[in-house]
Amino acid sequence: MTARRFVLALDQGTTGSRALVVDPDGAVRGSGYIPLPQYYPKPGWVEHDAEEIWQTTTQAITRALSAARVAAADIAAIGITNQRETSVLWERASGRPVHRAIVWQCRRTAPFCERLKSEGHEAEFRRKTGLLLDPYFSGTKIRWLLDEVPGARLRAERGELCFGTVDSWLLWRLTGGAVHATDPTNASRTLCYDIRALRWDEALCEALGVPAALLPEVRPSAGFFGETAAGVLPAGIPVTGIAGDQQSALFGQCCFEPGMAKNTYGTGCFLLLNTGGTPVTSERGLLTTVAWQLDGAATYALEGSVFIAGAVVQWLRDGLGIIGSAAETEGLAESVADAGGVYLVPAFTGLGAPYWDPYARGVLVGLTRGTTKAHIARAALEAIAYQNRDVLDAMTAEAGAPLQALRVDGGAAANNFLCQFQADVLNVEVLRPAVTETTGMGAAFLAGVGAGMWKTGHLAGRWRLERRFTPSGGTAAREAGYAGWRRAVERARDWAEP
Repeated sequence: MTARRFVLALDQGTTGSRALVVDPDGAVRGSGYIPLPQYYPKPGWVEHDAEEIWQTTTQAITRALSAARVAAADIAAIGITNQRETSVLWERASGRPVHRAIVWQCRRTAPFCERLKSEGHEAEFRRKTGLLLDPYFSGTKIRWLLDEVPGARLRAERGELCFGTVDSWLLWRLTGGAVHATDPTNASRTLCYDIRALRWDEALCEALGVPAALLPEVRPSAGFFGETAAGVLPAGIPVTGIAGDQQSALFGQCCFEPGMAKNTYGTGCFLLLNTGGTPVTSERGLLTTVAWQLDGAATYALEGSVFIAGAVVQWLRDGLGIIGSAAETEGLAESVADAGGVYLVPAFTGLGAPYWDPYARGVLVGLTRGTTKAHIARAALEAIAYQNRDVLDAMTAEAGAPLQALRVDGGAAANNFLCQFQADVLNVEVLRPAVTETTGMGAAFLAGVGAGMWKTGHLAGRWRLERRFTPSGGTAAREAGYAGWRRAVERARDWAEP
C-alpha cells in the first residue's frame, strides 16, 4: 500500500465549512469545522463572502489533518461537496470575486422569476432542467449579478469572468486557477443545464441572459477534475469527486437502488428519492435532479426542498433567545404532552416544495396565555417533521410506491424527539446511521471511487444503523395534527407583497 491512502472530503455548507479525513476502511479519522458568517443586506436577501468560504475551508482542512494526525502528503484524493445554487462570480485573471456570493436562500430575484413565467418560459425550463422558475436556483442569481455589478455583463461576454457554484469556486482555488469545472449534480441546479442531454442549454441561457463563456466545464461526479497547486495542501493531490450536498448525502447514505430515500436535516431539509436511470417528471412541486453521474451513466432523483429546518432552531436561540443551545429543544419538547395547539410555520424565506411560494412568511398561531417556551420549541421541531410529510406525500404519490423507510442524517437528526415525531407523522420507520456526517462521507466515497480506491458495490456494506425509530400513536391523532398544520400553512401563504 502506498503512503498516500487517505481521502480528504470538503463539505462546504451554508453555515460552516467542514473537512473529514477518511481512511481506506471508510472510517472518519478526524474532522475540522469552522463557522461561516451570513450577511443579510435587505429583508429576504442572503449573501456570503466567497473569500470567507475559501478561508474557512482551508482552516477546516488544517484542523481535520491535525485531528486525524495525518500529514497532508498522505492524502490520496480529495472530494468536494457543497451548498448548492449559491452563486459566485469572479475574475478569471485574478480570481477575485466581483460581488458577495448570492446564497441559495436569497429571494431577491423573485420579480425576475415572475417575469419569466409571464413570458411563458416555465414549461421549457421545467421540461429541460426538472426545476421550477424560483429564486432558489442559480440562473436568476447570475442574471442579477451581471445586471447589477457595474461592467459585469460586458466583462462576462468577453470571457473575463467565471461563474461557479461553490464546488467550482473551491476547485478553482485548490488548483490555483487551473481548472474551471463542475459536475452534473451542481450543474442541474442552475436552470442552465439540460438534465437529459447532460449539457448546458443555449436556449435556457439566452432566456436567462447568461453568456455561455461564464459557465464551467461539466465532468462526471467521480473522476479526475484536477490537481492541487501548492498552498494549504502540497501540489499534485487529485480532486476526484464532486457532488452537491444533497446528492452527496444520498450517495453517502448508500441509497444506490431505485426507491431508496434519505432526508438531510440541515439549515433546510432535503429529501431525495433515487429513481434510477429515469428522470421522473413531477406534477406536484417536486424537483427532478441528477443524483450523480458515474461511468458515463446518470442516476436521477426526485427531490423536495424545505428551506427552513435546523435554521428554525437557530432562530429560537439567536433571534428569540429562548434556548441557549440547539440540544435544549429535545428536553423542552419532551417536557410537555403536546404543543398546546401551537403551530410554527417557519416560512422565513418563503416556502419550498410542494408550495413554492416566495411570498409566504413565518407565522406562529394558536397562542394562549398558557403557551410557554416549551410549547414553542416543540412546535418548531414538529414543523420540521410536518414540512417533510408535505414533501414525502407528494414524492410517494409520484414515484408510485409507498416509502419503506427513511434514512436520516444532518445535525438535527441527532434529536431523538424529532426522529420519533418524524416516524409518527409519516407512519414509516426512520433509520439513523452510525455516521450522520453522510454529506461529507458521500464526497469521500465519490472521491475514492473516482481515484479507483473503492467500487460502488462495495460501499453499501459500509452503512451501519445506529437507531431505528418505529411509528407510534394512532391514525386519528396523526391526521388531526397534520390537518392543523395545513391550516397554519394557509395563513402563512402569500403574505409578503410582491
